[in-house]
Amino acid sequence: MEDSRQRKIRVLMLPWLAYGHISPFLELAKRLSNRNFHIYFCSTLVNLTSIKLEISEKYYHSIQLVELHLSSLPELPPNYQTTKGLPPHLMLALKKAFDMASPDFSNILKTLNPDLLIYDFLQPWVPALALSQKIPSINFMTMGATMISFLLHIMKNPDDEFPFQELHLQDYRKLKLTQLDKSYSSQVLLWLKQPFDSVLIKTFPELEGKRVDYLSALMGKKVVPVGPLVQEAVHEDNEKTNTIEWLDEKEPSSSVFVSFGSEYFLSKEDLEEIAYGLEFSKVNFIWVIRFPLTERIKFEEALPRGFLGRVGSRGKIVENWAPQAKILAHSSIGGFLSHCGWSSVMESMKFGVPIIAMPMHIDQPINARLVEEVGVGTEVKRNKDGKFAREEVAKVIKEVMLENKGNDIRRKSGEMGENIRIRGEKDIEGVVDELTKLCVTGI
Repeated sequence: MEDSRQRKIRVLMLPWLAYGHISPFLELAKRLSNRNFHIYFCSTLVNLTSIKLEISEKYYHSIQLVELHLSSLPELPPNYQTTKGLPPHLMLALKKAFDMASPDFSNILKTLNPDLLIYDFLQPWVPALALSQKIPSINFMTMGATMISFLLHIMKNPDDEFPFQELHLQDYRKLKLTQLDKSYSSQVLLWLKQPFDSVLIKTFPELEGKRVDYLSALMGKKVVPVGPLVQEAVHEDNEKTNTIEWLDEKEPSSSVFVSFGSEYFLSKEDLEEIAYGLEFSKVNFIWVIRFPLTERIKFEEALPRGFLGRVGSRGKIVENWAPQAKILAHSSIGGFLSHCGWSSVMESMKFGVPIIAMPMHIDQPINARLVEEVGVGTEVKRNKDGKFAREEVAKVIKEVMLENKGNDIRRKSGEMGENIRIRGEKDIEGVVDELTKLCVTGI
């Protein structure tokens, strides 16, 4: 191909249908488009509608949206072509429909004929299609190196200890090849057999350098960090304005932001324990609450009786969505009560906000251990029955937000945010070099 530094490199991106995957892909797309890349961003129509709102006028000509048509399945209603609001029991049906979309995606590849394909984790059929059409491809992993290296470690070396004992992951050793990775193990092994030399990963060396190196050794591939890729909030609406105005009235570092991601739904029991924990803590809070689309529930009905009256003006409930990056960047926020999804961890670190960790599933418990090890947060421990208790929630909130015990966490969080700001987009230049080389050398 002609010198790829002289003309725009055309890249097709295909993330999984979850917001936690789409968001880092889109942030990577924006950064690449600033560096002589033209991006084709492929997803389902319902996702593209939301993605369009996240693309400012600056990127109208460099990021082009491409619709992916999913196969029709009797068990999957047509309005559920995204994980947002998806009832948990339909997740496997959505994954099946996505995997069955290979003929449509093959046509997209033929039509666009991009210079490069960037695809998501656990999509072994995608690089196979690219290979058949002689299009170079590279995997972008949107989880952290700690989680992925731990997963691969217990698959490849089940009898050996994970080499990073400071994370205290002994409790997870008992999982072996059970719930954590049994459903993914065959796909992971198939993915590792794909003919590729390098992968991209959403992390940065100062946070996970040793685990990036270990992951590279486990895979036998070059692992290229892309940086934290914190989302840009670009669109305004009334709820956003009201939210920021509410925060403007609060004292600096006096409020805790509470959110458990765009696709996790709290059980009634967890929701009640968190509510009482916030009430008992006496700390200001802004809480984003979500319910599955199939559940017609008003948040007033889900919260403990009299809760809203008792917390009064020190608490604000937001339904479904809030501008997370803008909230975390606000001076009145002093803590983030979070499920520890990887993107949320990155955003909290970027803005120097201490994390009050309440991990739920998948990679979140391991992310929470990393947060504690780095010193930028504290985990709310479950009781002996594996449940969260309101008293423990309140205790950790007060420790992180108010007490001397949280001084180190607050200091280290601020230092982490400053370090991330100083490094800027240093990692992206390495990504550009890797992608450019891949386009030149081919498959």
